[in-house]
Amino acid sequence: MKIGVIGGGQLGRMLALAGTPLGMTFAFLDPAPDACSQALGEHIRADYGDLDHLRQLADEVDLVTFEFESVPAETVAFLSQFVPVYPSAEALRIARDRWFEKSMFKDLGIPTPEFADIQSQVDLDAAVATIGLPAVLKTRTLGYDGKGQKVLRTAADVAGTFAELGSVPCLLEGFVPFSGEVSLIAVRGRDGETRFYPLVHNSHEQGILRLSIASSQHPQQKLAEDYASRVLKQLDYVGVLAFEFFEIDGGLKANEIAPRVHNSGHWTIEGSECSQFENHLRAVAGLPLGSTKKVGESAMLNFIGSVPAVDKVIAIDDCHLHHYGKAFKVGRKVGHATLRSADRATLDRQITAVESLIDQA
Repeated sequence: MKIGVIGGGQLGRMLALAGTPLGMTFAFLDPAPDACSQALGEHIRADYGDLDHLRQLADEVDLVTFEFESVPAETVAFLSQFVPVYPSAEALRIARDRWFEKSMFKDLGIPTPEFADIQSQVDLDAAVATIGLPAVLKTRTLGYDGKGQKVLRTAADVAGTFAELGSVPCLLEGFVPFSGEVSLIAVRGRDGETRFYPLVHNSHEQGILRLSIASSQHPQQKLAEDYASRVLKQLDYVGVLAFEFFEIDGGLKANEIAPRVHNSGHWTIEGSECSQFENHLRAVAGLPLGSTKKVGESAMLNFIGSVPAVDKVIAIDDCHLHHYGKAFKVGRKVGHATLRSADRATLDRQITAVESLIDQA
């Protein structure tokens, strides 16, 4: 089976690494000349709206998926005329736009921060008067890793901010005094079978995920699964979906979904019986889903900007290095380490050892 992937970054690369043992081959459509997935399959270098090359991709593969939600929904809709595409264009359309996303949560009875659609500075001023400060203004589309957003704490922060974010449609969200951030990785097959990985505790630095630790018997696991199930059913979803939550007052408030394999699920490569990448491929290909059970205690640390010396990383017991083959650049995710151990105390020591290497890099 040949899989077409829209996007050729590290997520596409890890999909190919998971699918190759299953006898799958891959073609990646990406405009970047140095797309890091190209070593794992055919690279069709083209813009996401290039209809001729999209048709070429559709003619070459058995099905198509995508590795990030910046792909236009129109691209997926076009491809779906010629080849199966999972997740669907409608799922992508909703997940990539924060207004559509938050409105869906509200309709499904999933708690969210207060929010308002912002089309102008006048809208922003009125929404701040209603929602109050602090609040967060985010572009409705294309924001990630802390980009396309600004925290508003004072009236001075509000002035001119709509123009500062590009005078594009935005969403204002009330600030949530959360006690923690967690994410749930879910997978749903073509037949509707659904499985969930353990909730993951996430820590960020400057808006970029730094550390994820898989939980054991999290008290809100079932609640998170319930919320995710509502979304998966509503979207008739196929594939892996990540759902990010704020922990607040003994419950959860929805932050956002990502219609794809997700950074906070990288621990599953070595830390679960079947990784999120293999399970995504199983789901979109109509194959039986794999077990989502943990294998011991597990965590993931991102390498941002550079990767520490390889020999020092892999010298740490049960530390697994994933180098993306990308040029080092400030603020760019260029690799990660997955850690695994039999107990949490050992895992914490492993995390400290890798963090020390990051600080020295």
